[in-house]
Amino acid sequence: MARSEQQGLQVLSALDAAKTQWYHFTAIVIAGMGFFTDAYDLFCISLVTKLLGRIYYTDLSKPDPGTLPPGVAAAVNGVAFCGTLAGQLFFGWLGDKMGRKSVYGMTLILMVICSIGSGLSFAHTPKSVMATLCFFRFWLGFGIGGDYPLSATIMSEYANKKTRGAFIAAVFAMQGFGILAGGIVTLIISSAFRAGFHEPAYQDDRVASTGTEADFVWRIILMLGALPALLTYYWRMKMPETARYTALVAKNAKLAAADMSKVLQVELEDETEKMDELVSRGGANDFGLFSPQFARRHGLHLVGTATTWFLLDIAFYSQNLFQKDIFSSINWIPKARTMSALDEVFRISRAQTLIALCGTVPGYWFTVFLIDVVGRFAIQLMGFFMMTVFMLGLAVPYHHWTTPGNQIGFVVMYAFTFFFANFGPNATTFVVPAEIFPARLRSTCHGISAAAGKAGAMIGAFGFLYAAQDPHKPDAGYRPGIGVRNSLFVLAGVNLLGFMFTFLVPEANGKSLEEMSGEAQDNEEDQARAAAAVQPSTA
Repeated sequence: MARSEQQGLQVLSALDAAKTQWYHFTAIVIAGMGFFTDAYDLFCISLVTKLLGRIYYTDLSKPDPGTLPPGVAAAVNGVAFCGTLAGQLFFGWLGDKMGRKSVYGMTLILMVICSIGSGLSFAHTPKSVMATLCFFRFWLGFGIGGDYPLSATIMSEYANKKTRGAFIAAVFAMQGFGILAGGIVTLIISSAFRAGFHEPAYQDDRVASTGTEADFVWRIILMLGALPALLTYYWRMKMPETARYTALVAKNAKLAAADMSKVLQVELEDETEKMDELVSRGGANDFGLFSPQFARRHGLHLVGTATTWFLLDIAFYSQNLFQKDIFSSINWIPKARTMSALDEVFRISRAQTLIALCGTVPGYWFTVFLIDVVGRFAIQLMGFFMMTVFMLGLAVPYHHWTTPGNQIGFVVMYAFTFFFANFGPNATTFVVPAEIFPARLRSTCHGISAAAGKAGAMIGAFGFLYAAQDPHKPDAGYRPGIGVRNSLFVLAGVNLLGFMFTFLVPEANGKSLEEMSGEAQDNEEDQARAAAAVQPSTA
């Protein structure tokens, strides 16, 4: 007998054993659209930063168009990461206190308001526009952060144990489509404006190359991020609370059975008496996050999920640093002075879209189709190992890759590092924390793991931006660093650490959530103790 059945709650064993049904796919789309929006909002800013530099920081006396100063660029790109980190911790905790569904709507409302606010940044001076943009993007990130623990937890608690990994990974894979959508939307809008307004290159006419209409382009792109979140809100509010939260945390077995009867379209018995019996016995599974019991049972698991996500995101987000080398080396993006502002936006979005299409999206779906076949552990180990191999493959012969004629090889190697990040730890670090912790701490622990990841993302995106600077000829406004080649060696070491820390994370493939968290075992022990207590009195 499965342990969730031994626990005595039919509603949980019914969820575990349920065949894949229409409601599973509905849940994937509803939770996944949040991730689609998240990815669109977080990644589209990188498509318009060059345009912001041209509009607000161009000095017409200079031969090249303006770019964002290093401090401003770091703030515009990084403030959403800070908000996401805070949101992951706060909404993760709140999801365990108030329930998954109650908090789920809050995050979407915040995302809609702040996406629109990002495009309505007030005033016209560079300082005021950047300040208001950063303000709204911080709170946008805060809402996005809440979606990480809540989407993963909701999907894991709705899924059956046979295909749970694929369902959670499919929610995360919507991120790939969000990145792709960001590129496509930017392509369409920049193409439409290019067709309507024929601007000369900067070197031909410095004033006319960035027309006033360019200011509308970035605002429209950022504001469109509100649309998928708005469309998803109604469906999110119609989803019932997960049965595992209702039964195991809120202790309302009757409501859990009623909700899941509608969802599964089967008749489930009212198990109020069983629930009351379990509650009255209390037991070993009521420990808190900071208790010795949690440290003994799940302490190393939390260290494992947090450190692997932290190390993965250092490597994953630092990969964006090499895009400018790739794009310029294969002539996808010529020198800024040879293009108008809208031409530059078009070319950057075309390059990003191709990268997403070839390297990003396929990796996610390889994980979806194989995670319940080979398991989370094997995919994560393989991903970290292959990322280490390809980083070294880029670093050791780095001078070879950057000489003319060898650029295609560089692009292929680069695409493979992205592929194995997504068919590897980028997906599994999201899936596993939603499966191995107790229901009353599941969202909190996922939020802590995800926040560790975002801390790694900040190091990857900004620490390595400075570290990768040429020791002899750094970019304007930057100090000399250790160079791209040495940075690649450091990142290979980071991936190797991720490989080693993976051994702290247990395999959840084919097991129920209660088996993984130890809740089933606790209730068996409670039942055994209760039976032992009854025997002497009936002797």
